[in-house]
Amino acid sequence: MGVAELAILLLLGGALALLLAPWIRRKRGVANDWVPGTMVVTGVSPRPDVEGEQYVTITGVINGATVNEYTVYTRMAVDVNNWPTMGQLFEVVYSPRNPEKWAFAPQPAPPPPIQDS
Repeated sequence: MGVAELAILLLLGGALALLLAPWIRRKRGVANDWVPGTMVVTGVSPRPDVEGEQYVTITGVINGATVNEYTVYTRMAVDVNNWPTMGQLFEVVYSPRNPEKWAFAPQPAPPPPIQDS
């Protein structure tokens, strides 16, 4: 095999990797083996004096089946009218092998409205 053929194979492999990378990354996320827990907010960045969605950094401790007072943090965008507060409790899910991998628990769907007959 010549140098040109090898270069073409490497180029095609790189192009394939670039095309598949978003698909592979999208597969990552909350796995089936993640366990539920609760997070208590222990630190929160100051609320800005503007309206709308802004970034907030929160620190908290996760308590669950496999962890006790495990410190985590995240930065996310929230509306300033829903700014997190110290001591606020959130339902979370986390990886039992690595609690650094965690996410807010999905919220249950609201019940359908009751219709009068």
